[in-house]
Amino acid sequence: MQLTHDTTNFENKQFPVILLLDNITSEANIGSIFRLADAFGVEKLIFHGTVPNLNSNRLKRTARNTHNTVDFEVFEDATQAIVDLKNSGYKMTAIEITSESKPISNFQLEAEKILLVAGNERHGISEEILKKCDTAYHIEMFGKNSSMNVAQSLGIALYEITKVLCS
Repeated sequence: MQLTHDTTNFENKQFPVILLLDNITSEANIGSIFRLADAFGVEKLIFHGTVPNLNSNRLKRTARNTHNTVDFEVFEDATQAIVDLKNSGYKMTAIEITSESKPISNFQLEAEKILLVAGNERHGISEEILKKCDTAYHIEMFGKNSSMNVAQSLGIALYEITKVLCS
C-alpha cells in the first residue's frame, strides 16, 4: 500500500545546509528547489541576482506549497551575506564541473556547516561567485552531455551530502 503524507513516519530533520542560488531563473526549477530543500531538511535558500517570481503559478504548482514553509532570502547582491556566512563557519561548496572539482559521490565533510552553490540554467555559477567557493564537486556523467538540470543536480548533491551528515 502506498503511504501518504499523513501515514509516513519520516523523521523531521534540519541540516546545517544553506543553498545559494546564483541567478537561477526558471520558475519550474525554483519550485523544484523549494521542494528539494524541504525534502532534504535544508536550513534556508538564498537567491542571488535574479529575484524569483513567487506569484508564478508554475512555481507554486511545482513547489507544492513548500515555498511557504522553506525559509529563504533574496539578494540582488549576496556578497555580504556570503562573507557573513563564511565568517560564521559555513564552507562554501560549488556543485559545478571545474578543473579542480571532485565527484559528489566522494563528498567529504570539511566543516559542520555547508553553503552549497548552484548556478544559472545556461551559464552555471558565475565566475565571481565560483572564486569565493572553498571547494567544488561535480556529478559524474557517462553520456555525451556535460551538464544536468540544476534542480536535478541539487537533488543528487543533497542526497550525497545528507548521507554523510547522517552518518
